[in-house]
Amino acid sequence: MDKDSSKSVMGLEAQYSAQNYHPLPVVLSRGAGIYVYDVEGRKYFDFLSAYSAVNQGHGHARLLSALTGQAGRLTLSSRAFYTDALGPFAHFVTDHFGYDKVLPMNTGAEAVETALKIARRWGYQKKGVSDGQARIVVCAGNFHGRTSTIVSFSTDPVARAGFGPYMPGFDVVPYNDKKALSEALAAPDVVAFLVEPIQGEAGVIVPDDDYMQHAAAVCRNHKVLLIADEIQTGLCRTGSWLGVCGNCNCSNHCERSPKHYVRPDMLLLGKALGGGVYPVSAVLADEDIMEVITPGSHGSTFGGNPVGCRVAMAAIEILRDEHLMQNARARGAEFRRRMQHIVKQTPLLAKVRGRGLLNALVVNAPADSDVAWRLCLALKEAGLLAKPTHGNIIRLAPPLVISKDELQQACNCIEETTMAFAEQEAIV
Repeated sequence: MDKDSSKSVMGLEAQYSAQNYHPLPVVLSRGAGIYVYDVEGRKYFDFLSAYSAVNQGHGHARLLSALTGQAGRLTLSSRAFYTDALGPFAHFVTDHFGYDKVLPMNTGAEAVETALKIARRWGYQKKGVSDGQARIVVCAGNFHGRTSTIVSFSTDPVARAGFGPYMPGFDVVPYNDKKALSEALAAPDVVAFLVEPIQGEAGVIVPDDDYMQHAAAVCRNHKVLLIADEIQTGLCRTGSWLGVCGNCNCSNHCERSPKHYVRPDMLLLGKALGGGVYPVSAVLADEDIMEVITPGSHGSTFGGNPVGCRVAMAAIEILRDEHLMQNARARGAEFRRRMQHIVKQTPLLAKVRGRGLLNALVVNAPADSDVAWRLCLALKEAGLLAKPTHGNIIRLAPPLVISKDELQQACNCIEETTMAFAEQEAIV
């Protein structure tokens, strides 16, 4: 296709699709590994990974084999019947992450909604909270999805404004504020604390090393469920199986000291659980929590479908067998060193932050400026795709299969483009 055809495709989307996203002006047609290609055949580094859904890289042969192999046999029966895929998946994923039970769903937002329902019912049946009085603590700057319930406790006016009336029962505390969290969790009607181990959409905000450990301890003290939203941070993205592992690792999750590992009461997975080829999400918990869900109290026609189960198992196996957790940790450290070198060279950039291969560059400009957007346009022209979040922050998250050489090539692209952009903008 020529550029006129590319413009035509973008025009069709603008004319017939709801404008709920603001994409970069590039029309992609295929992907392979860490690369994507536009309709004109131009090759780009993918440094967004579909918001960390494509951890295993584009077009992974094992994922495609799992997808097509199961699709050729049975795609869907609903949960009205047993299938030969759900049981093996449930056993596999609970064994891998160390929980008794899993409740499979499709999207990340569905996993969050499922966890909220479980937490409330658990609060009434197990903690003794009066019916209708359960409260759930969340953090300012959170991003857990865009359903009506979730936007009710969002602090992002773009996601929230105009969608009321809002669901009650949520208390918002500052992220990474241990004192405020301790005070909020002490309230007798609080049943759960829902938190991202690293806030991705907020700009890759990494909390203090002991924040999650503190949260877990306070939750235990007050009989409150700790719900870890690992939809973006989980599945090796941060250099550990789970973001709650922080800089330390243990057992099958990580590799270092177990003393810092935080085990959430409920673990939410999504995005990379489907490897970028199929929507799969999951809520994991132990029996004493999950038993509050009974037949008819929650469900999904597609949740736990055979294709999703086979894909999810393959997705986890790839991460394990190809040592992508270790690669994310090593490549991430290299990436931040290179970005810190750029930060020191130009006042255009304020800082780099992140963990593993979930990182962000903070542009030294107001959040309501278009500087970060224009820098992303320049990066696109140079052959690397990334997107701003919250105005002046550029999230940089390539597929975890990226090699050392590929990472250095991408870093060279970012450095050359950034320095040329700063010179053009007279930011020296």
